[in-house]
Amino acid sequence: MTTTTTELDPEEIAQIGKELDTLRRRVVEDLGAADAGYIRGVVAAQRLCEVSGRALLFAGWFPPAWFGGVAALAVSKILDNMEIGHNVMHGQYDWMKDPALNSRTFEWDMVCPGEQWRRSHNFMHHTYTNILGKDRDVGYGILRISEDQEWHPYYLGNPIYAAAQALFFEYGIMLHDLEVDRILQGRRSWADVRPLVAPMLRKTARQAGKDYVVFPLLTGPLAPLTLTANIGANLIRNLWAFAIIFCGHFPDGTEVFTEEESEDETRGKWYLRQMLGSANITGSPLFHLLSGNLSHQIEHHLFPDLPSRRYPQIAAEVREICERHNLPYNTGSLSRQLGSVVRRIFRLAVPWAA
Repeated sequence: MTTTTTELDPEEIAQIGKELDTLRRRVVEDLGAADAGYIRGVVAAQRLCEVSGRALLFAGWFPPAWFGGVAALAVSKILDNMEIGHNVMHGQYDWMKDPALNSRTFEWDMVCPGEQWRRSHNFMHHTYTNILGKDRDVGYGILRISEDQEWHPYYLGNPIYAAAQALFFEYGIMLHDLEVDRILQGRRSWADVRPLVAPMLRKTARQAGKDYVVFPLLTGPLAPLTLTANIGANLIRNLWAFAIIFCGHFPDGTEVFTEEESEDETRGKWYLRQMLGSANITGSPLFHLLSGNLSHQIEHHLFPDLPSRRYPQIAAEVREICERHNLPYNTGSLSRQLGSVVRRIFRLAVPWAA
């Protein structure tokens, strides 16, 4: 059911906002060499993984080398998309004044153009988080992911749509900005989306040319093995990104909101919506790195422009604020959160789950 903020006293909501503002200000004032060194170290590790993976595929006839190449390339793509690209494009490192880490010009290793991502994700999703009718990340225009979405026979295919989205996640992200469902409903014209198509096609051609033509040809007679390795690496990245993103947004306990509830929203109420609409995933430091620290989705939604390495450091304070104000702090293992997401996708496919 939809959660309202009227259960909390306005003064208490304002106090929550002040506490979180204070926490954010303290982190901003402490940013420095350690944060810069961290992201540059991740970039170096990502490049090393890519070079190692490409090199191993020159010996792809030897199975351990082929599997090693796939693994290294998959890790490279995961780091590029999750810890580097997503976070850099949020402006987390703009304070460094490094052109290579500039949020307005950064481009990542996936088919979705960075400029379109910055608009659909950074603005639409993070401004209107979990507001039905405004945040298109609720179901991505494809899935029924909340009881508050009216059931339609189309949603009987919920599990199939989710599986396809997981396998082809980067393409789903690319097409997200087109709002195809609204075009089919007559609520948006093709003329509205025509300017988006050319950048999508150019980026897709560039990515496909790199992964499926140029690099395979460079390995000569091993081209088929290299092609399958690149397909495998992209598939692993897609499945991983899907799991992390869905576990941070749609497990049991995450809430959705109406447009009416978000009218005249104060800073404190905005913070409250972020906390109630997000979920964390527990894991090791390596797990958090490979998730882009989106395993701390609550902290990310509260402070999307703070360097991601800070999220584990402030998570205990955020949790303490939640507990002190009797608010839920949704966290659990990957298996628990992913299991609840899968159950929700199947459960909401049928009308009696409404």
